[in-house]
Amino acid sequence: MTISVPADVISRLKAVLGEGGWSQDPERLAPKLLEWRDRWSGQTPFLALPGSTQDVAAVVGICFEAGVPITPQGGNTGLVGGQIPMGEILLSTERLRAVRDVDALDDVMVVEAGVTLAGAHEAALAKNRRFPLDLASQGTATIGGVISTNAGGTAVLRYGTTRDLVLGLEAVLPNGEVWNGLKRLRKDNTGYDLKQLLIGAEGTLGVVTAASLKLFPILPSRAVAMVGLASPRAALELLARAKETAGGGVEAFELISRVGVDFALKNIAGQRDPLDEVHPWYVLVELASGEPGSAEAALERLLGQALESGLIADAVVAQTKTQAHALWSLRENQSPAQKPEGATWKHDVSVPVSRVADFLDQAGDAMNAFAPGCRICAFGHVGDGNIHYDVLRPDGGDDAAHSAARDEGSRRVHDIVASLEGSISAEHGLGAMKTQEALRYKAPVEVNALRAIRTALDPKRIMNPRVHF
Repeated sequence: MTISVPADVISRLKAVLGEGGWSQDPERLAPKLLEWRDRWSGQTPFLALPGSTQDVAAVVGICFEAGVPITPQGGNTGLVGGQIPMGEILLSTERLRAVRDVDALDDVMVVEAGVTLAGAHEAALAKNRRFPLDLASQGTATIGGVISTNAGGTAVLRYGTTRDLVLGLEAVLPNGEVWNGLKRLRKDNTGYDLKQLLIGAEGTLGVVTAASLKLFPILPSRAVAMVGLASPRAALELLARAKETAGGGVEAFELISRVGVDFALKNIAGQRDPLDEVHPWYVLVELASGEPGSAEAALERLLGQALESGLIADAVVAQTKTQAHALWSLRENQSPAQKPEGATWKHDVSVPVSRVADFLDQAGDAMNAFAPGCRICAFGHVGDGNIHYDVLRPDGGDDAAHSAARDEGSRRVHDIVASLEGSISAEHGLGAMKTQEALRYKAPVEVNALRAIRTALDPKRIMNPRVHF
């Protein structure tokens, strides 16, 4: 689809945004037009850089009136191409950086969409509180972006996804109207919950400009360990035991294959093999408690019993924050460690926790049959059933040939996911990558309902038109 933006629309946008509020400089635009894995490269005639909610409303209103499409963008850390424009006006929220309020009594923080996740963490910490959404890209990912994609991260097991951490939103709807829904209420049972429609909508129902976010106490007791074990089934048994031992204290439970560990040791500076012996699979487990010493004691009991019963082969417990950071670094560098290894089919899938091992077995058999010699790197949040399942070309193989088989290979993986009552997108969204493929797995009645909602809010389909249904 070729998009033509009338000159008068560009002139009007420049006028309402003022100096510093827009750019057409190719060098300024370049980093915003390339997805970090280099799979999508876009184009735009105009970068809008609104400095306030009112600026956003003005931009969207002008584009709605003229029928000109818009692609909203946060920190450009998305992994499915939904933030990359293909000729649309690009609206960046990078200048919406205000922390409007942090209230320790309400346990609420109100921040604008362009605040980075790391910035939100710092603002909460300044009031002795924690915002528990943790992502490897937290230094770049923005609040508006994680809300629009309903990001998950490593602490979903305890705190839920972004959807569970948002109390209210401020947003500009597709017609340019501002909806101020920045409530701080835990309970509001007065009809349809508009904020939940906007969360995970990937910018298709409006532009999130600010959010009221839940805060939590900082827990004084925290314990981290890396465990070596034989199989994902053993990992699931360890998870069950961890829940019994620590109650609600299991904060993270991450599975990593040995292939992923090898890639990190090879391609990421400063990484160390976590255990003396090599193991087929690893689990990074983190427990936390409000009672001093409780998490440490629970982890010691868990690992001692698991070693004694033979459920795990070995374990190392972090003795300092530096050691804990080193263990987490191995997990957080799983994706970057793959980049030097060549073409990859990326999958962000979820299945019921009880079916994680079944998925890994079935997908492994399918991929080894379809792409002999491929290298499978599986890792992720096994505590909530979310596995990042990446299929790399054979060592020394041809990138182009492997990439050419991506669609068929991914369809086979996703068919297995569907057969296990899972989802083809656990936390990254649909974006440009999966929108059409999702139609294969969603019932027509659901698609029709989603389309009706979108048409009601955006009858001209100007908001991120290539994404969703």
